[in-house]
Amino acid sequence: MRKSLTGVLSLAVLIGTVGATGASAGAATAAEPAANRSSGAAAGSEASTEDIKDRILAIPGMSLIEEKPYAGYRYFVLNYTQPVDHRRPSKGTFQQRITVLHKDVSRPTVFSTSGYNVSTNPSRSEPTQIIDGNQVSLEYRFFTPSRPAPADWSKLDIWQAASDQHRVFTALKKIYGKKWLATGGSKGGMTATYFERFYPKDMDGVVAYVAPNDVNNDEDSAYDRFFRNVGTKECRDKLAGVQREALIRRAPLQKKYKEQAAANGWTFNTIGSMDRAYEATVMDYGWAFWQYSLLADCVDIPADAKKATDDDIWNSVDSISGFSAYADQGLETYTPYYYQAGTQLGSPDIKQPWLGNLSRYGYQPPRNFVPRSIPMKFDR
Repeated sequence: MRKSLTGVLSLAVLIGTVGATGASAGAATAAEPAANRSSGAAAGSEASTEDIKDRILAIPGMSLIEEKPYAGYRYFVLNYTQPVDHRRPSKGTFQQRITVLHKDVSRPTVFSTSGYNVSTNPSRSEPTQIIDGNQVSLEYRFFTPSRPAPADWSKLDIWQAASDQHRVFTALKKIYGKKWLATGGSKGGMTATYFERFYPKDMDGVVAYVAPNDVNNDEDSAYDRFFRNVGTKECRDKLAGVQREALIRRAPLQKKYKEQAAANGWTFNTIGSMDRAYEATVMDYGWAFWQYSLLADCVDIPADAKKATDDDIWNSVDSISGFSAYADQGLETYTPYYYQAGTQLGSPDIKQPWLGNLSRYGYQPPRNFVPRSIPMKFDR
């Protein structure tokens, strides 16, 4: 769950995001099939000839950002007005982005969440492909632009987010009256799970991929077992060797880091120093590899790290972990994630014994990745 903010998490996520799974859009057609222009049966009852876009936009608080072509579907990027606080809806609202991939109201619907920003490029999650249905996706509250202004961070919690999802479902269920599934991966899997926990009568089923439960925040042995056994010993040793060399060669590689920061305008106010950012990136190296790479990709890791050049070590860490990740500019997008990790979700603190005493800061906690102006307290 810990984020290496590169690859799919240039999001986000995951980000992210940890992004959408399944088929990519492929070739888009200029005109959608006529069958998809009508809404089909209304909530399983009598047919409607009203255009599906008009039906969706008739929902109070719903507005269109854009419609994009996607072969065989209608695809809408929308804003939906949500209360900042579902317990006190009169205390202000914000605009939350959602997307609707419309197949036909006679088909089931998948509610797919990443737990991060919503992708505005159409794609189908695995359950959506299996059921050949509609798909609704939701941007998690406080990920920009779906952030209240001013931002009261105490309103970023799993119940408020589940209530966002409940309101969207309740509004769209009047159009999409067949069965619904919730799905998501990683933080999206957690999001689907918490939605089911707080609103168990909404969904007909939940397909949660890779949904960790870290609320017992001091018990992380499952992660340590994973990293002791994942892949092959040869690959693990290669990764460990690069990590060690990156910390041993901290001085010359940080000279390169300073040059890169100056060239790209990176700053390090949130984490506190370039040294902390450098080490956090190196400490993520093994995790990031196994999260986003295949065992076959181990061929690209320097075989003998001690004999590798500084550039070889830098390039390997940068391509897998990304040295921009813990700069202010890399952290900013993921502030809501780190806030939640440090207040409710929990986060892993893995042991990396192969590093010996080379680490100065250890696996740094989420508090280090959130501006100090935002108060945080863990509530288990």
